[in-house]
Amino acid sequence: MPVAVVTDSTAYLPAELNGTYDLTVVPLTVVINGSSGLEGLEVSPAEVARALNARRSAVSTSRPAPSQFVTAYRKLLDAGASGVVSVHLSAKLSGTYEAACLAAAEVGDQVTVVDSGTTAMGLGFAALAAATAAANGQNLSDVRDAARSHAALVSTLFYVDTLEFLRRGGRIGAASALVGTALSVKQILHVVDGAIVVRDKVRTAGRALAKMVDLAVEASGDGEVDIAVHHLEAADRATALADALVVRLGDRLRDCYITEVGAVVAAHVGPGVAGVVVHRRP
Repeated sequence: MPVAVVTDSTAYLPAELNGTYDLTVVPLTVVINGSSGLEGLEVSPAEVARALNARRSAVSTSRPAPSQFVTAYRKLLDAGASGVVSVHLSAKLSGTYEAACLAAAEVGDQVTVVDSGTTAMGLGFAALAAATAAANGQNLSDVRDAARSHAALVSTLFYVDTLEFLRRGGRIGAASALVGTALSVKQILHVVDGAIVVRDKVRTAGRALAKMVDLAVEASGDGEVDIAVHHLEAADRATALADALVVRLGDRLRDCYITEVGAVVAAHVGPGVAGVVVHRRP
């Protein structure tokens, strides 16, 4: 039987890929004013955006319980999977990886866990590579290595209207948030070694989006790439980014997806976010 692949709900896989890959998704939890719900099942990004815009609402997120992973792993193994590769968002951004490791230790060495070092489609591309390797009959270690190698081939860039939500959640240093607010600059962020850091600073949202296109093209190198553009209540920004990248990358661009971020990432970045994930094909 093939190896099974598990990921979490922050992968934000495009809807058009539903049913194309064999993946099990374990959801994170979002809490709005004390009421909790599972991302993608019980809480939508629109609900989070409304709560954040209301300003008086308290929004937070939490990792899946280890028991959720234990249940998922055992179900897959009982169904005949020869092993499980579990691929998750950066351990520096969430306790999800730790929860998966605790569950794997309980279930046994048939389960191996991978820290993608990123999130959104940075994680998604790694999970899809693992699922492809599994579908091709590769063994546990090869499927794990596929996830790791493709995670290393992604670059994640994003722009937010305000750093306040990232600061509240502890995902970016207070000093960086203060500089952005005090100087009224727009900061382009990226994920480095699993953490969110400032990549560039510009004066306007328009310049930020144009700079992101330049940085995404630079990150693409000279080979073929896939692109995922993410947003929250900023469909026009996402479309503009995708259109510009289609022109700039030309026939080197293979797949291009536009997806809205889910409730967990929405809680930390706020409305207006626009991001680009570049996946360099090996």
